[in-house]
Amino acid sequence: MGLSFFVFSVFLRTTATYVQGQSPEARIREYFYFIDHQGQLFLDDTKVKNFVTCFKDKQFLVFFFSRLRLNQTGRYEDDFPYLSLCGRERNFLRCDDRPVVFTHLLQSPAGPQGIMGDQELLSYCGGGEKLSVPFCPEALYMHPVSGRVYHPCSERGGGVGLVRSALAIELSPFFVYADEGSQSGQPTHFLWGGQKHRLTSELIPVQQQEL
Repeated sequence: MGLSFFVFSVFLRTTATYVQGQSPEARIREYFYFIDHQGQLFLDDTKVKNFVTCFKDKQFLVFFFSRLRLNQTGRYEDDFPYLSLCGRERNFLRCDDRPVVFTHLLQSPAGPQGIMGDQELLSYCGGGEKLSVPFCPEALYMHPVSGRVYHPCSERGGGVGLVRSALAIELSPFFVYADEGSQSGQPTHFLWGGQKHRLTSELIPVQQQEL
């Protein structure tokens, strides 16, 4: 899961000091990662974070994010609130916004008889259909201040995921506002699949606590 080699790089943040690949106890290694608001995963101490330097291997990304959970180890919990475990490796994760970032809207894979699935999936963090949740248009939530769009995810991923900006822009024309002549205020409905879905606002309590 982590690096196949030992990286002796020390990184100092406001409160956390670490060495990539450090061994705080026998046969334990610790690595530190960062995910940006576009869903790109990096080693946390990578100085230039862009598409060139992010992790792209799908198998690795699926392995990493399928094991994501809250960091309750007692180590680096404030600075790296999430954790992905791989055997004796602890992979600590901090995020620009949310640890789950939805990047693509997909059709569900074909069934055993080759019949195409009719369910739409939101895929996250570069994992394709292997990292995805059913798309629930009525559950979309637009933050009233930032304008960022969110959608529910698994509890292990924090319960709510960010929709990356490129996908949010694609979805934005389908939001319906109370004043249909403008796009001011909060959207009330979402037009999708020939239906007008009333937005449930189920993520508002999470927004008030975390977003």
